[in-house]
Amino acid sequence: MNATCTSPQFAAEEEFSQARKIKNAEKSLFGNPYNIIVMVTILLLVYLIVVPLIDMISTTFEVAQRDLRRLGAGVEVGDFTLFYWNRLLFSDVSSALLYKPMLNSLCIALTVSVFSIVLGSATAWLLVRSDLPGKKFFSLAIIIPYMLPSWCKSMAWMTVFKTPRIGGSMGFLAAMGINVPEWLAYGPIPIVLVLTMHYYAYAYLLVSAALGSINSELEEMGEIAGAGKLQILRRITLPLVLPAILSAFILTFSKSMGTFGVPAFLGMKVNFMTISTSLYATIKQQQTTTGYAIAMILILISSANVYLNQRAIGSRRSYATIGGKGGRSTLIPLGNWKPLVTLLLVLFVVIAVIGPLLVLTLDTFMLKPGTYHVDNFSTYYWVGSGNSSIYEGEPGVLANPHFWNNTWNTLKLVVITSVFATFCGQLIGYISSRSRGQFSGKLVEQLVFIPYLIPSIAFGAIYLSMFSTPSLGGLIPGLYGTFTLLVLVSVVKHLPFSSRAGTSNMMQIGIELEEAGSIEGAGFFKRFARIVLPLSKAGFVSGFMLIFISIMKELDLIMLLVTPTMTTLPYMAFSYSNSNMPPYSNVVAVIMFLIVLFVYWLTNKFGNADISKSMGG
Repeated sequence: MNATCTSPQFAAEEEFSQARKIKNAEKSLFGNPYNIIVMVTILLLVYLIVVPLIDMISTTFEVAQRDLRRLGAGVEVGDFTLFYWNRLLFSDVSSALLYKPMLNSLCIALTVSVFSIVLGSATAWLLVRSDLPGKKFFSLAIIIPYMLPSWCKSMAWMTVFKTPRIGGSMGFLAAMGINVPEWLAYGPIPIVLVLTMHYYAYAYLLVSAALGSINSELEEMGEIAGAGKLQILRRITLPLVLPAILSAFILTFSKSMGTFGVPAFLGMKVNFMTISTSLYATIKQQQTTTGYAIAMILILISSANVYLNQRAIGSRRSYATIGGKGGRSTLIPLGNWKPLVTLLLVLFVVIAVIGPLLVLTLDTFMLKPGTYHVDNFSTYYWVGSGNSSIYEGEPGVLANPHFWNNTWNTLKLVVITSVFATFCGQLIGYISSRSRGQFSGKLVEQLVFIPYLIPSIAFGAIYLSMFSTPSLGGLIPGLYGTFTLLVLVSVVKHLPFSSRAGTSNMMQIGIELEEAGSIEGAGFFKRFARIVLPLSKAGFVSGFMLIFISIMKELDLIMLLVTPTMTTLPYMAFSYSNSNMPPYSNVVAVIMFLIVLFVYWLTNKFGNADISKSMGG
C-alpha cells in the first residue's frame, strides 16, 4: 500500500527534479553574458561567412538568367545544372579559362613561397640571433615592403624595365640605351621577383617573432652536450621555428595564388594569365557563376595546402619554448663575415625596399616618361592645373577634386574598418583563448579562418550579390554602392588576421586576474572593461596597425564594389594605370605609402605598435 502510494509521488518528485535541472542549466547558459556573447558571435559568423560560402557553392549548380537562351527551351532560372562546371572543366575553353592559368599560378606560388621563406627566414635570423650592426634601421627597412602594395612594386618594375614595344614608352633602362628583353619586362619571371620582394616580409615577421620567443635554455643544453652551432641550428632551433615557417608558407602560397594586382600589371599585357586574372576577367564579363566555380577550385587548393601543413606541424613533437630558467639566447658573432653580410643586406634593402620607392617617386617628377634629364623635371603630375597636350588635360593628382574625395573615402574606410575589425578580433581572440580545447572555441577558430581561403575578388563578388538587394526579410536593406558594404566586406575578410592578433594578445592575459575580479564580485562586463581591455591595449594598437596597413593597400577585395562616388586611393591608382597614365598612378602610390608610414610611426611611437606580435608571434 505504501509502495503504491509513494510511486506516483516519487515520479512527480523526479519530474520536478529534472525540470529544475533543465531550468538551472538554461539559467546558467543564458544568464552568463560570456555564453550569450559566444552564441551571438557564432550566429553572426555563420551568417556573414558560412551563408555566403554556401550561396556561392549553390550558385555554381543553378541556371542563371543570362544563360537561358544558351541552355535551350524548358530551362528556368534556378534549375539544377552542371553546365558551368562542364564548361570550366571539360569544354573547348577549359584550357584558356582554367588549366593554363592554374598551372601558371601554381608555378608562381610555389616559387615565390620558397624564395620568400628562404629570404625572410635568413633575414629574421640575422636580425634576431646575430651581432649584425644597425639592427634598428634594418628592422624598420625590412618591413617597408609590407606597407607598400605589391602592385606598386610592379609599377616600379615597369618604370625600370618597360620596353616601347609593349609599354608604349621607354623605361629607365631602355632610355639609357640598354636593350631590355621582353621576358624581363613582362611575364612569369618579373611576377615571381616582384612578389618575392613583397611576401618575404611575411616570413620575416613570423619567423622573427618565433625566434624572439625561444628561450636560451634548450640551446645552452645543446652546447653543454658538445653540439656545434650548425648542429644546434639544425636540431634545436629549426624544429622550434618550423611551425612559423610552415605558417609563412601557407600565408605566402595562398596570397600568391590569389593575388591580382601584380599578374594584372605584368602579365595581362603579354597574355600571361593566372587564375586570379582569369577569375577577374570572368566576373568582369558578367560570367559570375563560372567565376564562382573558379573560386571554388582556388578554395580547395588553399584548403589542401592548409591541411597538409597542419598535418606536418601536428606530426612533430611539441616543445616548450618558454621556461623558468635562462634568458634570451646569446647573439652569434658573424666574425669576419660581418662586413660582407652587412653589405649584402644593405644592397638588398636598396634594391628591394628603397629602390622601388625611389623609382616611383622619381617617375612622378618626369614630365615626359622615359626622358631622364634635368630639364624634364616637373611637378605637373602633383599640382598641375591641366594642359591639353599632356594626357588630354588631366590635372595633377593634388589638383584633382576626385583625389580629395578618394582620400577621404580611404581614410574613413581604413580607420573605421580597422577599429571594428580589431575590436572583433580581440573579442574573438578572447573567446578562442578562454574556450581553448572546447567545442565553441574550436568552432569560432574554424569559422573565422574561412574568409582567408576565399579569393578576395570572389569574396567581394559574393557580398555584392548577397547584399545588393534587401535580405533577411527586408531587415537588412540593399547595400550596393554604400560605404557600409565596403566596411562590412573589409571587416569580415580581415577577420582571420584580426582574430589571430587578438588570440595572440589574449593568450598573454592570465585568467587568474579575471578570477580575482570575480571573487571581488565584479561582473563579466566590468571584468572585461576594467581588466581585459586595459591589459590588451598594446596588442589592440598592434592589431589596429596590422589591419590598417592591409586595408590601406586593398585593391582586389573592393574592385567590384566601388562606385564613381565611393572609390578609394588604390582603385584610383589602378584606374590611372589602366588608362595608361603611370605618372599619376605613381603619385597616388607614393602618397599612400607616406600615409601608412606616418600612421605606423605614430602608433609605434605613442602606442608601442609591434606588427610581428600581431602576426601571432
